[in-house]
This record gives sequence, structure tokens and C-alpha cells, in this order.
Amino acid sequence: MNKDKLPKHIAIIMDGNGRWASKRGLPRNMGHRKGAETLGKIIRYASKLKISYLTVFAFSTENWQRPADEVKYLMNLPFEFLDRFNKDYKDDNIKIKVIGSRDQLTEELVNKISEVENNTKDATGLNFIIALNYGSQDEIIDGINSLVASKEEINKENFRKHLYTKDIPDVDLLIRTSGEYRISNFLLWQIAYSELYFTDTYWPDFNEKSLDEALKDYAGRERRFGGLKWKKEF
Repeated sequence: MNKDKLPKHIAIIMDGNGRWASKRGLPRNMGHRKGAETLGKIIRYASKLKISYLTVFAFSTENWQRPADEVKYLMNLPFEFLDRFNKDYKDDNIKIKVIGSRDQLTEELVNKISEVENNTKDATGLNFIIALNYGSQDEIIDGINSLVASKEEINKENFRKHLYTKDIPDVDLLIRTSGEYRISNFLLWQIAYSELYFTDTYWPDFNEKSLDEALKDYAGRERRFGGLKWKKEF
């Protein structure tokens, strides 16, 4: 793979856990468990490929509307993952950041987030960002209010400094699994000129080869950022 054509920032909407489980006659929560295992493998592979930033959509602000037992399970998974991260990934030089509102999270989970962020703050390898209790429309409203309160000039550059992702570059490649073709209120500002890649593969079945296929597709695209590439004719 041509390393020069790899995206700097990959974002993933990890979709299809419930359907993966249902197809196998398993409880939906087992799909979420399998999806968490898949995430661990993709983090390590992205790190191996020297990807600079990987952002995943773990739990949206709309996910609170799901059945209470599923929400409880989904809220417990990040705690388990972060707790395990302290042990299993401590030598992988990976920096963790969690974006989204922490208002509805348990005190235990908030403390675990702070602990892992602090423990990994000096890492210089992959920047792994978890969007947890995240909604892009809320992020934009929060950013507008913060910018207005700061009395800074209202422009794109200043607005960017008030987003949850203020220290993170915009997304180069957005991947969504499970055959759905929508963005679902994820990083709306940050994907303005991203390349979008959709796959029918359910997230629990997504693997290193699946990511390679997405990266190969990305490498074959011409990114123009709203402009045109042309050559002068004589």
C-alpha cells in the first residue's frame, strides 16, 4: 500500500451490531460485544499503518431512545474498553480523547475517561478519538454559543477552535458499515470535504482486509476540495 496516499484522519460509523446478532439468533448485546472486539483489532491495525487519527462513533445522543437494557449495556462497554485499554494498550503509544457531552454519563465512567486521557496524553502514535454521547448538531450549537461568548470575530477559523475537535484535523475518509447510506449526525462540520465509503459489511465482520479495501478505494480518488485540477493548453 502506498503510504503517501493513506488518509491522515479516518472516521468510522460502526453500524450493524444488532443486525449481525439477529442474523445469528443472538441477543443484540452480543453484537455490541463482538463489535467492541472488532474495534480493538482495527485500532491496532490503524496504529500499525501509521494512521494519525481514528475517530469512531460509539454512542450518539439519539441512542438514549433505545430500550433501557440495551442502553445500559452500551454505556457499560466504554467503561470496560477504557479500563482494559489501560492494561492491554499501555505499550502501544496510542493517545485517547473522548468527545461529546459528559452530562448524562455516570460519575464512574467520567472518571475513567479522565484517567485514560491523562494516562495517554503524552503518546505520540495514533490519536484515537471516541465520540460518546455525541451529536454533531449539539456540537455546532455549543460551538456557536462558545464563540459568541468569547467575543471573537465570527469566522470559520475561530469557530473551529470552539468545536469538540478543535485540536484534531478534519476527516479525510469516513467509513460507514452495514449498508446504510447516511451520516447520522456525525462530524457534520468535520466531513465537509471528506471522502465517503460505504460497505454492506456489518461492523462485527469488518476486519483488516475490509479496512485495506476502503483505503485502496480512497487512494484511487482525486480530492479537489471544491476546486478543479486543470492544465493550460497551448
